[in-house]
Amino acid sequence: MSKGTIKKVAGPLVIAEGMRDANMFDVVRVSDEHLIGEIIEIHGDQASVQVYEETAGLGPGAPVESTGAPMSVELGPGLITSIYDGIQRPLDDIMKKIGNSLARGVEVPSLKREIKWDFVPVMKAGDSVQGGDIIGTVQETAVVVHKIMVPNGISGKIKSIESGKFTVEEIVAVVTDEKGQDHPLPMMQRWPVRTGRPYKRKLSPDMPLVTGQRVIDTLFPIAKGGVAAVPGPFGSGKTVVQHQLAKWAEADIVVYIGCGERGNEMTDVLNEFPELKDPKTGRSLMERTVLIANTSDMPVAAREASIYTGITIAEYFRDMGYSVALMADSTSRWAEALREMSGRLEEMPGEEGYPAYLGSRLAQFYERAGRVIANGSQDREGSLSVIGAVSPPGGDISEPVSQATLRIVKVFWSLDSALAYQRHFPAINWLTSYSLYVDNMGAWFNSSVAEDWMQVRQRLMSLLQDESELQEIVQLVGMDALSPPDRLKLEAARSIREDFLHQDAFHEVDTYTQLEKQHMMMALVLAYYDKALDALNNGVSVDGLVGLAVRERIGRFKYTPIEGCKAEYDAIQAQLVKELEEQAKKEAEA
Repeated sequence: MSKGTIKKVAGPLVIAEGMRDANMFDVVRVSDEHLIGEIIEIHGDQASVQVYEETAGLGPGAPVESTGAPMSVELGPGLITSIYDGIQRPLDDIMKKIGNSLARGVEVPSLKREIKWDFVPVMKAGDSVQGGDIIGTVQETAVVVHKIMVPNGISGKIKSIESGKFTVEEIVAVVTDEKGQDHPLPMMQRWPVRTGRPYKRKLSPDMPLVTGQRVIDTLFPIAKGGVAAVPGPFGSGKTVVQHQLAKWAEADIVVYIGCGERGNEMTDVLNEFPELKDPKTGRSLMERTVLIANTSDMPVAAREASIYTGITIAEYFRDMGYSVALMADSTSRWAEALREMSGRLEEMPGEEGYPAYLGSRLAQFYERAGRVIANGSQDREGSLSVIGAVSPPGGDISEPVSQATLRIVKVFWSLDSALAYQRHFPAINWLTSYSLYVDNMGAWFNSSVAEDWMQVRQRLMSLLQDESELQEIVQLVGMDALSPPDRLKLEAARSIREDFLHQDAFHEVDTYTQLEKQHMMMALVLAYYDKALDALNNGVSVDGLVGLAVRERIGRFKYTPIEGCKAEYDAIQAQLVKELEEQAKKEAEA
């Protein structure tokens, strides 16, 4: 262990001398209060340390001691339902120890040491194992079975394996390697946060992560193992979109990182998630969620750690064969922390003061997503999808963080403050957003939902794009200048916007829409447009077609529970045909 003393303090940056034996990214303890820090730069015997706690009151001469190990997280039973700070300290245990105010230098274990978990072995003595193999399971919550894996780098034969109740530190198995050396295995393992966990191979992103949000699933889907960015100005609904995805995305495990955002948003998550019912299990949503809180009033340097802590925990569950969704809210705050540390290190600034390595750091984070075959002798498929919110100042996405993110991610959900102010949720602009996964997943949608899914989706997009062009004409010369077919097209596009894309996050039925129902909703809007167009060509006036009573029923279809959708769908189709015939007859008589 390397020991030194503080030479200089500049905010969260501490420069220590006498650290010649220390290594890059070693965790250090600063001062007699044992504040946690990490070495980010070394010059001779001087080490620059970013301290993850408040540095007020520190001065030159205070001791600095390296632990000789990189920043690591504890992985094992007890992660689910926990809420951690940026360096994986459980906030509930800190509160029990020191009260509501977060003090400095508090040391509490990340996983609770006193809880005994019921370990059920799935292998026996004499079995051959390698890194990543599952040796037993623990029922962590009612909905999550925690799979205890052999740590990466260990292989051999099981010498002994136990069953019963154990703490995370007690030995449940012993593996003897080829050299005859015994490796005792507790249920807990450690992993350095800056190193991605290994896997056998990555798979093609050709399956969607179903979210139940119509504008996302239909127009701009994200693949399982995909990466998406949600940029938008203040008040455009980034956090609400992320909350919706955390609640409803088709993921077994959700890791939610509140990185530098307002504390009250994290409070909303904490208050809401335990009360929300998971649609698949009927249990509390918190029973499959890990929360990491590093809000705007917490130390700046820990924002970087929180991002890596979260993705390492997510990779661990991915390796068990689970589908994991990670929400980072927001990567802009993390980039601001990088900028602050870079400035204090006196590095050459890049664009807008951000460090020159901003793009590569973002890429290192997002590239850890993916659908993979996990390590081990059993071929387990797991996926880690990453959805990062970006908060560009003033909503200007030409700034460096947004642009660096767009170069990496394949899905761009562009939030629009104008839509948000019109109370259109989700406020995802259909003209400026995109998904590069659509073509890869077209075969899945056509075979698993409806054979004409991609064709119907393309027609919807065409109508919305045509509407944008027609609106420009309307603003110049008025609605009367449009031909009847164009007026009908505008009405159909309005129906797509108001009846299909607009979704109520707080309505018990409309908050989540199954893919089959999404297809029915698209088909109803297009059925109205196609049949009305035929009637228009047969002499029916456009005013008569716009005012059909069935349009109200098409609009209310989204509030129909899934069980009654097929009957309601058929009834609306029949009513549409009947009303068009009556309108044609009425106008012919007139």
